[in-house]
Amino acid sequence: GRRCSVGNPFQKAIKFEMKLRLAICGPAGSGKTFTALKVATALGGPIAYVCTEHGSARKYSDLFSFDVVEPDRFDPHGLIEFIDLAVQHKYKVICIDSLSHYWMGPGGELDMVDAAARKIQGNSFAAWKNVTPVHNKLVDKLISAQIHVICGIRTKTEWVLEKDERTGKTTPRKIGLAPIMRDGIEFEFDVCGDMDQD
Repeated sequence: GRRCSVGNPFQKAIKFEMKLRLAICGPAGSGKTFTALKVATALGGPIAYVCTEHGSARKYSDLFSFDVVEPDRFDPHGLIEFIDLAVQHKYKVICIDSLSHYWMGPGGELDMVDAAARKIQGNSFAAWKNVTPVHNKLVDKLISAQIHVICGIRTKTEWVLEKDERTGKTTPRKIGLAPIMRDGIEFEFDVCGDMDQD
């Protein structure tokens, strides 16, 4: 690379107008939607909500004030457009619940890979060449948008047996494991919280 020939290119770092990037990971029923709305409300509205969970966010419309959109296809380009529209319409926070649908739902990244693979004789490895740039564009939008972003991310679930020391009884407990999204997505957020049934 070229050398910097004029002055000092570095500036003092100043924290200003930072936007939160929060991922809330957990199995179904662990409280991701309620928690997202609670945090979004604390950040200050107005709040835009992308609900992929068949209207589940509406259950909380008596407790929180927010505007909702409920897509039934999950092409990442559509989510990028929702984020841009939320910024354009002066929302302070956008909640995306769940981001997992843009991975494994109808029209999501896995569907895009399958469609691309069919065009090239089933070569899914080569198909990722077409889908990875779309994923990267979505991640870039999530981390660069001038709005607070809160994403619910489903986790694969597993049951474990735990023994209650007081009663001696063994009871099953649902635990969350890896996020259902492309590997490494949790590292794109400022804060990534794991929720369980408790």
